[in-house]
Amino acid sequence: MRQSSLAKSFILTCLTACLPLALAAQEGQGQFGSTVDVSEVLLDVVVTDRDGNVILGLQPEDFMVDDGERTVEVSSATFYSNRAFLESVALASRLGLSPDEVPVDRFFILFFHDPRTFFPELVSEQLDALRWARRWVHQELLPNDFVAVASYDYKLKIHQDFTTDDEAILKALDAFGRGKDPGSNWPSRVEAEEGPSLRQNLPRGNELRKKTKKIYTALETLSNAAAYIIGRKNLLMFSIGFGEPGDFSDGTGFLTAQSSGRTNFGTYRVDERYYPPMMEALNDANVAVYAISLLKNTRNENAAQSILANSLSLLADDTAGKYYSNFLSFRDPMRRVVEDNNGYYLLSYPTEFAHGDSGYRKVTVNTRNPDFVVRARQGYRFGD
Repeated sequence: MRQSSLAKSFILTCLTACLPLALAAQEGQGQFGSTVDVSEVLLDVVVTDRDGNVILGLQPEDFMVDDGERTVEVSSATFYSNRAFLESVALASRLGLSPDEVPVDRFFILFFHDPRTFFPELVSEQLDALRWARRWVHQELLPNDFVAVASYDYKLKIHQDFTTDDEAILKALDAFGRGKDPGSNWPSRVEAEEGPSLRQNLPRGNELRKKTKKIYTALETLSNAAAYIIGRKNLLMFSIGFGEPGDFSDGTGFLTAQSSGRTNFGTYRVDERYYPPMMEALNDANVAVYAISLLKNTRNENAAQSILANSLSLLADDTAGKYYSNFLSFRDPMRRVVEDNNGYYLLSYPTEFAHGDSGYRKVTVNTRNPDFVVRARQGYRFGD
């Protein structure tokens, strides 16, 4: 069993994605003008070279951030790593790192978009993904890595809440593989000492079923629950894709079995009713989607599945994750997800908006060095 404690300094730094600081004051003596809310925005940003190696030593002035329609000045850029810094004290000092800094906890959600009802021929691929997931737990995870196990068929299911207990994770994977429904009548309260929790922020019983009838609303609901957990959350989504290709999809996000053999019915299109709120919830909660095709290779896709797979690529790109579709075994993308999260920068800067306003503001992050690859969430919610 792995054991871990939350990095307290990280918790104090990352209270929320958009933390109110103050209200603007009066215009003129004794006269109140327009009132604005001034907030601090916190963005987690992964910066690598073209080969995927994490870049160290960047300062606030190395970043360029567009918040809505204006360019903002970054106040701070703090690097967080999941590993203790093993280099020399002198090098750590030059990079602005502390050799004694407590490694940051990482959060992974193993999410299986269960195809068994509509594509029973894909059961072997899903079992293969489960087999490699078990090895991933044994071989890739560190003591400060929290893992949750979830799935979706016709509703959201939580097979295991966040834990560092390897055995509990493996039991949850086995239970999902057997098709066991974990139920949703968990306790309404989870004690703080039990660690970070998805379940304590999720609806229970029939309410969970009602709110998660579609894959879109399932991911949105899961994101809203994860938003209360401090830090970057990485959702490893095993799926063949979802969406509305032509007019041949039912509400689950899969093509119906009757239509799955069709080869000419248009291209993938975003469902404007459900995709934007799902994407905004994922971004606001700092959930990066690492979409992993259950088919492993695009040569194995029929035309319908190829169209649906575009949804995975889009979702990964919109949430600062990655999409994996051509690989020999599930070990490869799962290992890359771990490597991709060895360290990231937390940027902070002040922003303002009219008092009482609320909404979603788009954000773009780049570095002044065009050779660096930057991935960051693309927006945040503000106001009430």
